Amino acid sequence: MPAIEVGRICVKLIGREAGRKCVIVDLMDKNFVLITGPKNVTGVKRRRANINHVEPLKAKVKIKRGASDDEVIEALDASNKLEEMKQRVKPTLASF
Repeated sequence: MPAIEVGRICVKLIGREAGRKCVIVDLMDKNFVLITGPKNVTGVKRRRANINHVEPLKAKVKIKRGASDDEVIEALDASNKLEEMKQRVKPTLASF
């Protein structure tokens, strides 16, 4: 199972959004990914994030690379993960 891939649900570990869930939308290079919450669902803005600052979960949604926030919301709703995304998680800093 590749951990860092488009559609993988993650938890932010660092920053003001720590503990909030997000979805990987695009892979930028070997160190950075583009993530989104979407903002109106989880409070995580669409932004570039270091892969060391996100913890991948087992859950995944089926989206295409570079999907818009509306497409991500539709995919989360179709897989019944929309309510699960709104819940905050206590981030584990085992890797730091």
